[in-house]
Amino acid sequence: MTETDCWGIAIHSASVELGLAKGQGPRDVAARVWHLGRQLSTDFHDRLAEFVHPLSWSQVSFLAVAIGPGGFTSTRIGVVAARTLAQQLDVPLFGFSTLAATAWQQRSHLPHDHCLAVQMPARRGELHGGIYRLTPQGAIAEVTDRTFTPAAWQDTLDRHPYPCMTVIADADAGKDAIALLQMAHGAWQAGDRPHWSAVLPHYGQHPVDRHSP
Repeated sequence: MTETDCWGIAIHSASVELGLAKGQGPRDVAARVWHLGRQLSTDFHDRLAEFVHPLSWSQVSFLAVAIGPGGFTSTRIGVVAARTLAQQLDVPLFGFSTLAATAWQQRSHLPHDHCLAVQMPARRGELHGGIYRLTPQGAIAEVTDRTFTPAAWQDTLDRHPYPCMTVIADADAGKDAIALLQMAHGAWQAGDRPHWSAVLPHYGQHPVDRHSP
């Protein structure tokens, strides 16, 4: 299958925004963003159907989704929808970190093989963080996403063997659906065909503070 034949759909719902992207190649991309907030659960499927039209689902070769870290409910909605669609359509599903998508968005400003430390606020004064290296194949994790105290994150940066530019992930991350689609397209062209069952949400923190009295 050639690149021009290969339609992909990307879903990013891990922030307060819903971002959708579709395209046949890494540069042939259409995208929309909605600030839905608590309306995501009721409006998600209508927005998705509206966005995909007039493309037929039978034309879709793969799906991509942001797996988090991010909001518990919003991340779950996107991942569950993407898994269900991929299963029904029998197409590969690419799951990418929210932080990896943020890193990939920086590629036009930085040379390949550049190190990026991506962080975003979390609950209880902590933060989600991951260290990525930009390559032609995508944003490759050198330190996988996890939740840090500020001191532990700084220690991780200090101990990393290469200096990294720090990037703060935007809370309004719907626009990063484009990055999901571009990374998935690169992986598709490289021959990757991940099964939908391997894509699981990464919430970063439990929605309930287990340390509360």
